[in-house]
Amino acid sequence: MMLRLAAALILFALPVRADVQIQDVTSPGGIRAWLVESHELPFTALEIRFRGGTSLDPEGARGAVNLMTGLIEEGAGDLDAQGFARARDALAASFSFRPSADAVAVSAEFLTENRDAATDLLRLALVSPRFDAEAIERVRGQVLSGLASDAKDPTSISGRVFDEQAFGAHPYGSQGEGTPESVRALTREQIVAAHKAALARDRIYVAAAGDITAAELGTLLDRLLGDLPAEGAPMPGRAEWRVGGGVTVVDFPTPQSAVRFGHAGIKRDDPDFFPAYVLNEILGGGGFGSRLMTEVREKRGLTYGIGTYLAPMDHAELMMGHFASANATVAEAIGIVREEWRRAAAEGVTAEELAATKTYLTGSYPLRFDGNGPIASILVGMQMEDLPIDYPTTRNAKIEAVTLEDVKRVAAWLLKPDALHFVVVGQPEGVESDG
Repeated sequence: MMLRLAAALILFALPVRADVQIQDVTSPGGIRAWLVESHELPFTALEIRFRGGTSLDPEGARGAVNLMTGLIEEGAGDLDAQGFARARDALAASFSFRPSADAVAVSAEFLTENRDAATDLLRLALVSPRFDAEAIERVRGQVLSGLASDAKDPTSISGRVFDEQAFGAHPYGSQGEGTPESVRALTREQIVAAHKAALARDRIYVAAAGDITAAELGTLLDRLLGDLPAEGAPMPGRAEWRVGGGVTVVDFPTPQSAVRFGHAGIKRDDPDFFPAYVLNEILGGGGFGSRLMTEVREKRGLTYGIGTYLAPMDHAELMMGHFASANATVAEAIGIVREEWRRAAAEGVTAEELAATKTYLTGSYPLRFDGNGPIASILVGMQMEDLPIDYPTTRNAKIEAVTLEDVKRVAAWLLKPDALHFVVVGQPEGVESDG
């Protein structure tokens, strides 16, 4: 309760700003982190990412990293799952562990008075998880329940099928959670191997924000992470894009079809990324002013929502979108998406659209820095994307520098209407698989 109160209060104690003062910290043991000090309240947020994530799963053990991550907090050292939970709650600390395709994320929040004890407890979870048989079966059951739910959800099915078609046998081509068959077959030995593969010092990114100095953070990092394995498993290779333009229909008894669409995207470090980012926001970035939202929802009422996004992942780049529409209207909606893709590729955007989007993107950016937790998360993301430490103070200038000519030039090569692939899960009228 104390930690939640402190977290709530800090939102009001700290000014909302993007010009945060970031320190580059290196621990005595050589672990690097970024830090934003803020001593208004005795509270610190720590964010750790281990690059690799569920894409490190070896062949035949899909879902191992996901299951392992779910077990980290289920007992460690001499504490079983209940003992660990009691120790964490007694410290008013908060820990979370989340896997994704490219990383395992660890978030921790603790009060200054409990910093040392919270660090020791988190270290126990990271370095010495127990992986007790009872905990494995309980968490395995939770994963299997989630997979069973996903198998009945058209939106989840559309994402799974799109990934399979786009990336084939690469880990990106299958669910990070695994399949029911692969999860049931996972052994404790494979879970232990996944822990050693994913949580290692050669892939750590760390940030902290709050009531801690650079010297204190350096000591904490060595204490927390110094005993992890020096090296983890090799990263997977490049995920080659395998699917061409067209439509795949997955028959599913539902009155509303779920649609996932996209094609290859752009790297985060491409010089044209910012024009592409602005272009995507105008085309379908999720706001009510986007072209797709206007044409598909506002003018025709074909969907409750439609959005597009750039996804520059570690081993592939995507430009993706999604929407749901009644079976009788999904064909019309797909046609509008294709037409708006063609129009933007041929014409670019208008001066009015560009000006409004710049205003929104630059005005909303500082609002992301609304507390220690979000700040620490942003700083880790910056490191993983190899952005400079002054990025928060220069980012809006990069948005402002985007011109109409930039957007038109990028739209002409990035947007590929004929390469758009649509996965439709439902019973759409007038839509058939063509490949």
